[in-house]
Amino acid sequence: MPMSKHKPADQPILIVILKTILNPALRKTGLRCFKRIIYNFFLLQYKAALRRSIPVSRVDHPLDGKIPFLPGWVGTYLDFTSFWIRITGFVLDRYGTRGERLLGDFIDSMGRVYAFAAEVYARNLSTTSRPRYLGSLRFILIHAADPHLMCIPSLHVMVMIRSYTGLTAIVRELGDEEALALQLLEIRRGALAITEAVLYVKQHSVNCIAAAMYAMTRFDLSFPPGEAEGFASGLFTGPGPISPEDRAAIRDHIIDLYRRFLNEGENAPSWEEPLLRFLRAHPEKDCNFRQTAAQ
Repeated sequence: MPMSKHKPADQPILIVILKTILNPALRKTGLRCFKRIIYNFFLLQYKAALRRSIPVSRVDHPLDGKIPFLPGWVGTYLDFTSFWIRITGFVLDRYGTRGERLLGDFIDSMGRVYAFAAEVYARNLSTTSRPRYLGSLRFILIHAADPHLMCIPSLHVMVMIRSYTGLTAIVRELGDEEALALQLLEIRRGALAITEAVLYVKQHSVNCIAAAMYAMTRFDLSFPPGEAEGFASGLFTGPGPISPEDRAAIRDHIIDLYRRFLNEGENAPSWEEPLLRFLRAHPEKDCNFRQTAAQ
């Protein structure tokens, strides 16, 4: 096959979804993943907003002010779901039935990522300041559809991490890691770009990035501390509007907070306790609805 057939970026999303649904080995896993995503992100968030019973913490950091609001990055931000679905199509096309078991595990893990993050959301929601920018249809849809109450840990970042670690694990087990070195590097760079995008469009704080990295270290054995810190060190390394000093300060803060969460998690009764402790230490959002005090 031509190499163009083996590039994740070339996979049409609707075709990949259709292939997954029609594949008997993947159909059940794909539907279970979809249900987990709908319940643990959309239904949980809307139910919490309507019932007004879960505390909401504001988790902004002064370093967020060093990152400009760049509406042009919204397309990159919105690509995070398509990003991992394209990986699914890539594995299907390249390996066929040989990769079905590993691909099923990858798809299932995406649903479990949402359920894992919801262990925090169900007990303490979080938000950040975001501009009410309505200069494009994409932002109008974001503001209309997203109550913006699930910031810590950032699911955008968790999904990006699982995307590149999951693909790496698949090709490694199938003995293809060396042959696909450039593609794997491309995927990792894409994950970093989307992580930067969540900050540029002001959907998350730098604190949310550290929290997502910590959550993924506790969730995913292929994202140990060394890999996590390497990921954070790769942020804002290309040309951009942030000064070198501010870039270094942002990366240092993310790594320092990540290490803090790890240290606190060593003796915590549950993995999510360091994140809940962090959220409880921050003032609740000044909402126009009543909040329930954190327990």
